Amino acid sequence: MARIAGVNIPQNKLVRIGLTYIFGIGEKNSNDICKSLDIPSTKRVNELTDDEILKIREFIDQKFTVEGDLRRDTSLNIKRLIDLASYRGSRHRKKLPVRGQRTRCNARTRKGKAIAIAGKKLTPLKK
Repeated sequence: MARIAGVNIPQNKLVRIGLTYIFGIGEKNSNDICKSLDIPSTKRVNELTDDEILKIREFIDQKFTVEGDLRRDTSLNIKRLIDLASYRGSRHRKKLPVRGQRTRCNARTRKGKAIAIAGKKLTPLKK
């Protein structure tokens, strides 16, 4: 079993697909890794030799910030925005959309499950 950056890569997947299981590596980065290390795109993870796995592991350690380090960086960036009391930080604190999306009729993913309010009638929007 190939273990890269603390993640077990599925055995039966293509190498370029399996690398996307690592947090911080998407399709473009996985394709770039395969091209730079001369790994064919049709090769599967269980067909990799120990040398190729070692090359991939070292390449990722040198070039990319992945998994725990990346998660820590993003959480520190969010915490910094909250401490600065910036607009984006206040939106993070209130668990509302940060990038300008409307919240009147959508934003259920960010706000969570809707809570019914008894006896309240919504007035229609005025044009």
